[in-house]
Amino acid sequence: MSPATFPYKLVATDLDGTLLRGDDTVSERTREALVAATAAGAAHIIVTGRAVPWTRHVLDDLGYKGIAVCGQGAQVYDAGAHRLLTSVTLDRQLAGLALSKLEAEVGPLALAASRDGVDGEVLFGPGYQVQEGLPALYLEDTAAVWTAPLNKLYIQHPELDDDQLVKVARETVGNLVDVVMAGPGIVEILPLGLTKATGLSLAARRLGVKAAETIAFGDMPNDIPMFGWAARGVAMANAHVELKAVADEVTTSNEEDGIAVVLERLLAAA
Repeated sequence: MSPATFPYKLVATDLDGTLLRGDDTVSERTREALVAATAAGAAHIIVTGRAVPWTRHVLDDLGYKGIAVCGQGAQVYDAGAHRLLTSVTLDRQLAGLALSKLEAEVGPLALAASRDGVDGEVLFGPGYQVQEGLPALYLEDTAAVWTAPLNKLYIQHPELDDDQLVKVARETVGNLVDVVMAGPGIVEILPLGLTKATGLSLAARRLGVKAAETIAFGDMPNDIPMFGWAARGVAMANAHVELKAVADEVTTSNEEDGIAVVLERLLAAA
């Protein structure tokens, strides 16, 4: 197969709910499809909401040595060299103001925060439910959250569901920060204007690849900007309804090798 016959030069995949199955593994079929796409001339980039410390072990397990976009687009990470190439931090004063305004509207929020850096800790305060299996440091006094540079904040509400919390947060503080839902129970406060597309465009530029040469896979509303940037956006069957609404295609679920299904079709047609 000639590399010129494969229709894309870049395959961008989200991690949770997309590349990873529920047990945090990647199926052999999907691994083989990505290897075949790479052999056909397409680079593979992982684009995840997870910051580097929550992503690094997954990349190492995959034997992934390329560039990864982490932290919702804030971090461009060289997985082979284990170093950050770029990193965007959240203005802590602005974030504190946004949090105060939001709590004045909806009441107290449970809070967590992702500190900047390859070894940046995730800190969480009283009431915040951390995703099982991910390392985090508990803080009784959340004032310590603000003592070092941050990539983002995580917020949870005792009564509002994720969609409701995102909606009211955008209405209340959307002129100060960006607010996205990255997964069940994961609502994030980010620097204004920062999206996965921001980091992906920077990484693609390093690789000499254009948006028109990119196919992207995802499952959550935080993948919408990435779909808007890429030439083709493919939502998983398990994807949020908002992402499916803007996708060019819906494939099978992450548990049913949805990425491989599409890549195998494209490879067979090449």
